[in-house]
Amino acid sequence: MIKQAVIAAGGLGSRFGNRTKEMPKGFIEIDGVAMVERSVQKLIAAGIEEIIIGTGHCSEYYDELAKKYHVIKTVRNDNYANTSSMGTLAVCAPLVKGDFILLESDLIYDAVGLKVLINDERNNVILASGKSNSHDEVYLDADEDGVLFEVSKDKSIIPDPAGELVGITKISKSCLDKMVSYYNSDSSLIKLDYENALKYVSTKMDEPVYVHKVEYYAWTEIDDESMLERAEKEIWPRIKENESLLAIRREVLLNPGPSTTTDSVKYAQVVADICPREHEFGNLMEEVAEGLTEVCADKKDYITVMFGCSGTGADEAMVSSCVPPDGKLLVVDNGSYGARLAKIASVYGIDMDVFKSSTYEPIDIAALEKQMQSKKYTTFAIVYHETTTGLLNDLATICPMAKKYGMTTICDIVSAYGGMPIDLGKLGIDFATSTSNKHIGGMAGIGFVVCKRDELLKQKDWPMRNYYLNLYDQYKYFLETKQTRFTPPVQTFYALRQAIIETKVETIEKRFERFTACWEILVKALDEIGLKMLVDRKYQSHFITAILIPETPKYNFNELHDYARSFGFTIYPGKLGNIDTFRIANMGDIKPEEMTHFTCVLRDYMHSIGVC
Repeated sequence: MIKQAVIAAGGLGSRFGNRTKEMPKGFIEIDGVAMVERSVQKLIAAGIEEIIIGTGHCSEYYDELAKKYHVIKTVRNDNYANTSSMGTLAVCAPLVKGDFILLESDLIYDAVGLKVLINDERNNVILASGKSNSHDEVYLDADEDGVLFEVSKDKSIIPDPAGELVGITKISKSCLDKMVSYYNSDSSLIKLDYENALKYVSTKMDEPVYVHKVEYYAWTEIDDESMLERAEKEIWPRIKENESLLAIRREVLLNPGPSTTTDSVKYAQVVADICPREHEFGNLMEEVAEGLTEVCADKKDYITVMFGCSGTGADEAMVSSCVPPDGKLLVVDNGSYGARLAKIASVYGIDMDVFKSSTYEPIDIAALEKQMQSKKYTTFAIVYHETTTGLLNDLATICPMAKKYGMTTICDIVSAYGGMPIDLGKLGIDFATSTSNKHIGGMAGIGFVVCKRDELLKQKDWPMRNYYLNLYDQYKYFLETKQTRFTPPVQTFYALRQAIIETKVETIEKRFERFTACWEILVKALDEIGLKMLVDRKYQSHFITAILIPETPKYNFNELHDYARSFGFTIYPGKLGNIDTFRIANMGDIKPEEMTHFTCVLRDYMHSIGVC
């Protein structure tokens, strides 16, 4: 699995004259986006987790880009003026951990090229095209097995080329080591280009480098003004059209899950069939589990146990597994999901008391503490964010209080996880549930419990209340085998891996800012329309807004739903039996401009029934 990419960006870009005197040529824009930034975006969408950019001329531009994309690491080639691409690659080499994708910084290209290389089973593969008519061609020649043996700009040397060098190559760590060794072997090689180093390794060092030709591949290098003009007029329209054909119709889900996903998450599911018992897939699941843990906890103290199920399945695994055989549970019920925790406990016959609280006002902390003091409870259960109403419970106060009275804390954080900064250790939470299809931005089908390891190990000798969803048994089996006991949703794990990568790129903090911006747009529109919210705004999460239905017989939720859907928005009714509401969620891949558009749709509907 390719996790790294290297972008060689140390060149002067001298053929552009004044345009690149104080700016790297990778920052020349095509259709409003710098070439190198668009490349970074495509690499992230392809599942790349770390991008190393070898810089030189005007390196500060790349350092600023790294602040925007946290997957970027920059390494400066201090001798960039006297070296070529191989010199820059050699500077980057110490940061390369395994197989990687090497790219030039001055390219525009169809994203399918990355997939071609990533899916090619061979270790070292140069992406090549058919005839490009770029007037700056680098020709490649290969033997009958597709192994590279010649590179030249001189067509007379290669009259019948195997293809033209694109500037995107998959390289193994062993091949890179040999390239660097060759480069460092002779000072006369200081101006060596990476493609010639590849040729040497392929022909002289027993490390075959293959040429993979995509005949009509849409791409171009941009080295001067004429190439830029050609790129804008001929090549970029082709790339744009090709990639648009893969675009998926956008539906904005304003329901509280599953949430809107990125196209790259959707496409991440399109992988070769694989048995989940293979080591390769076990490694992927281990990577996913660690990534899920890192979102909300320290890996030294916590571990994530995953199941093929929904968030409710994760809740059931937690409740049925985490209360000792002779234990007593205290559950806070201030909405449908708190009530669900209590219902699960009752189904399993767990000794339990329920602390009832308002569905739209904060929990009375003093009353809850009095309840904790009144009886001996072993376990405390609560929902962080009540998806019914958008009420955010004060776990920073409540869970440490429960710990003070000796209770293990088990929390449903399903619709808060991945949307706001959470530190389970600081909050005093021992077990927390979530799912793949809410803020983290994956597809539905994976429920998980983030477990404090010491607390989980206490369950070792407890009798099992649950077979499929037993937490300790699933943990133990995965620890020993890197497999789940039962068949997992294979493709969904690939989507979740991509979602975790994209979460790391955006950061939880920036994601919360985005959700808050959407929420503020909605709240302002509600005030203007004259609609009331169920929960006072100072107690809202910014993720779910429960809206009281207007007092007019003309209002019909199904009509509102269908009207919104005709504009590409899906909304959800309320879930409280005694209060009529509808809910708008800020989750997943939703943008402020889309929320603005939705508020216009909502305003139009309400106007049509005489509300505003």
